[in-house]
Amino acid sequence: MLRTMLTATNSLHQVQHQIDTISNNIANVNTAGYKAKEARFSEMLYQEYFNTRKDEQAPRLTPPGIRYGVGAKISQIQTNNAQGSLQNTDRDLDFAFTKERQYFNILMPNENNEINMVYSRQGNFYVTPVEDGQVMLVNADGYAVADSYGNPIIFRDDVEKFILNENGTLQVKFINGDEQSFLLGVTEIHLPQVMEQTGSYIMVPANLDELGYDENDILTNLVGFGRENIGLENQKLEMSNVNLTKEMTNLLQAQRSYQFNSRAITIADQMLGLINGIR
Repeated sequence: MLRTMLTATNSLHQVQHQIDTISNNIANVNTAGYKAKEARFSEMLYQEYFNTRKDEQAPRLTPPGIRYGVGAKISQIQTNNAQGSLQNTDRDLDFAFTKERQYFNILMPNENNEINMVYSRQGNFYVTPVEDGQVMLVNADGYAVADSYGNPIIFRDDVEKFILNENGTLQVKFINGDEQSFLLGVTEIHLPQVMEQTGSYIMVPANLDELGYDENDILTNLVGFGRENIGLENQKLEMSNVNLTKEMTNLLQAQRSYQFNSRAITIADQMLGLINGIR
């Protein structure tokens, strides 16, 4: 009975993580650029007992022995990188990627006031004043949008219009007729499963060497001729690729699994109570 309770308890914790993942997907169904996450399970350690008799002559259709498992665990939270649908917004500072695995470069400060480079597909940008007559391009959370050199994009505040070229060049036209161009920082992520999740952003993990990867293995900053591969459209936003019907089905299955394991613990506890009563 103790083995049954331990097995069910181990699975309960993992199923709860799956439910949290599904709930996060449902909560971000209308978040621009959000990519759905999916929990993948694998079997935990098990014990195998060989209880067959050595003189047994009857042919077997199954392998000898009995396998006792200890539950399942989440082996990976996999990101669905499929392209989301595009929505017209008719807004000059809305940008949408048309190719998978490409991300905007965002400058986000940490708790030590150090600037970290993080990556996001959310393309709804704004401007915020930084000093007299100067404004900075920021995302919806107020973090600076980086150019291809890793610097914040700052320009005069007397802007008349923004124009985006196919290779990610942002042209700023001012009221007096002047123009200024910036190369939006765009990075292609080859191994998104290696990246670390930070809220709605992803970033290179600090223990990258321990994982056996080099930064060049997991991402490429699109500069020079690489910018010809950038797929961007202006006045559009990429919507979330969450399939609400699929997520609700997965949620029901996860809830049934949680109830099954909870019931197993209850039955095991009742049987232990009966055994103690007999004694």
